[in-house]
Amino acid sequence: MIDVTDRHCRFFHRLLAPRALLYTEMITTGALLHGDAGRHLEYDAAEHPVALQLGGSEPDALARAARLGEQAGYDEINLNCGCPSERVQQGAFGACLMAEPQLVADCIQAMREVVQVPVTVKHRLGLDDEQSYGFVRDFVGVQYEAGCRVFVVHARNAVLKGLSPKENRQIPPLRYAFARQLKQDFPDCVIVLNGGLATAEQAEAEGQGLDGVMLGRAAWHQPEVLRELSQRFWPGDASLDDTDVLQRYAAYTERMVAQGVPMRILVRPLLGWGNGRKGARRWRQMLSDHRLLGQEDPGLLLRAWEQVA
Repeated sequence: MIDVTDRHCRFFHRLLAPRALLYTEMITTGALLHGDAGRHLEYDAAEHPVALQLGGSEPDALARAARLGEQAGYDEINLNCGCPSERVQQGAFGACLMAEPQLVADCIQAMREVVQVPVTVKHRLGLDDEQSYGFVRDFVGVQYEAGCRVFVVHARNAVLKGLSPKENRQIPPLRYAFARQLKQDFPDCVIVLNGGLATAEQAEAEGQGLDGVMLGRAAWHQPEVLRELSQRFWPGDASLDDTDVLQRYAAYTERMVAQGVPMRILVRPLLGWGNGRKGARRWRQMLSDHRLLGQEDPGLLLRAWEQVA
């Protein structure tokens, strides 16, 4: 979710799902250690609980980056072993790391030695044409020996050559049964299901017997699914209605604009919020209008929502 789940997206998603664990976009160790770490790690306190997702393959660099994340107040450090993009492969991290389980274990151990917060892994089921359950079972087993107890399982293979990242989210078949088998084989681990979950009903059904579900693109294209899931998993909790969500995000937008954040960045997470409602097309048009956005007026959100409500 690079360039998608930025801090503004996470603030909006928190309004819809008060208890969900939010994840940052994948941030490389190089960006933190040799770039503007403060900018990359910045977030709003309302985002808690929030996990820092790292991309890297060098134990020492990951340990240093994890320490920065813990010092910044993140609740979890997650190592991405699932991204199949060529850009990530060129950096020798992401999904290609599944071919080197002991290196991943060394990275996990190095991070666990320097932080107190949980260190977790997000991964695929296998690489390319490898279809056996034994591949992912052995990968998880090596990380288990390194002390990892939380695994976010994208229940597809990663095809490293020949498929784009988008195609990697659609073409390799989903095998949710493998995630459930991992829970049986590692009962003391937290196993979270990811991949192809588009609706709250589907996520709840497929997540039976597991410890949680993770939504990525579905939450971006249809943010309302987060509120629906929150109501299913925590039915006793009060949830914000549309007006409350909009007013709180508008107030947040006003603060961010005052700090120099452009409106075009702040409205991106909301473009899909009107999907399925009358007036959704006008909502998207207004929030995509460069002339209106150029005025840097947070009041645009309220005016645009009038077209929906």
